[in-house]
Amino acid sequence: MGAPGTGKGTQAENISKWFDIPHISTGDIFRSNIKAGTELGKTADKYIAAGRLVPDDITIGLIAARLKEADCAGGFILDGFPRSIPQAEALDAYLALDGRKVEAVFNIYVPDETILQRLSGRRLCGDCGKPYHTVYNPPSSEGICDDCGGVVIQRDDDKEETIRERLTVYYDQTAPLIKRYGERGLLTRITGRELVEDTTAETRKAVFNVFSE
Repeated sequence: MGAPGTGKGTQAENISKWFDIPHISTGDIFRSNIKAGTELGKTADKYIAAGRLVPDDITIGLIAARLKEADCAGGFILDGFPRSIPQAEALDAYLALDGRKVEAVFNIYVPDETILQRLSGRRLCGDCGKPYHTVYNPPSSEGICDDCGGVVIQRDDDKEETIRERLTVYYDQTAPLIKRYGERGLLTRITGRELVEDTTAETRKAVFNVFSE
């Protein structure tokens, strides 16, 4: 868990590698469908571009279908789901059908102003998808991808007004999950550091503390 731009996708990918389990990102699934022009992608794009959550029924159905796949039998790490109390309740109910449950929740905290700086500066190549950042990792030639020469663009959901809307939605709909999982003794807070490797080190320590108990 974490607000937009906290680096939860990066750390979820790390956890996936450490435990050899699938990393399931709703954002990645939606973005791949948007790029492919599927009906799901067209629907999701309307919400994501406006900084809003994709409706629960769509997202829950997507996750339920993914968790039925064979590679999830030995466990999985969810990234970007659940993002609301109804989604969390649906996840609990679905897992209970197979006698499973959420075993741990890791929440990455980063101040809002840092999030705004991180996200508003993000860019990517419109052709090959290579990521850039106006401050931390700009292309050698402004607006031109170093790898393929494509045009470097800013995603609609990385524009400042959209980021602020995403944060508002996060505090309204997703942040209540912090209390919910905290009361169940499942939550571990991780501070997102300036350097990714420092956040990774804290994440690794937190994860292995939980799963070595």
